[in-house]
Amino acid sequence: MPEGPIASIMREKLTAAFQPTRLELEDDSARHAGHHHEGGMDATPGGESHFNLTIVSQAFAGQGRVQRQRSVNAVLAVELAGPVHALSIKVQTPDETGD
Repeated sequence: MPEGPIASIMREKLTAAFQPTRLELEDDSARHAGHHHEGGMDATPGGESHFNLTIVSQAFAGQGRVQRQRSVNAVLAVELAGPVHALSIKVQTPDETGD
C-alpha cells in the first residue's frame, strides 16, 4: 500500500532531523477505526491518524528514552497538533540494535 501524504511528510522530517539508519513508519489507523474518545472519533476515515514509529539513529546517542521521544515529538509537532492522534515511538541507536 502506498504511503499517504502525512506519512511522507513525517518520514521527510524525521530523515532530515536524524539521518536514521532505519526508519519504519506504519499507519496503524485501521486498527482504531470506530473507537471513540471524549473529543470524538479516534481514527479519521482516510487513515493517517495513528502511527507506529521505529527509528534508529546515532543522533540519539547519549540521550535517555524520554529525551529521545521528546526530540521526535518536537520534529513532528505540527503533525501531532493536527492530523496525527497517536504516535507509538521506539527510538534506538545503531549500537543498541546492531544496525
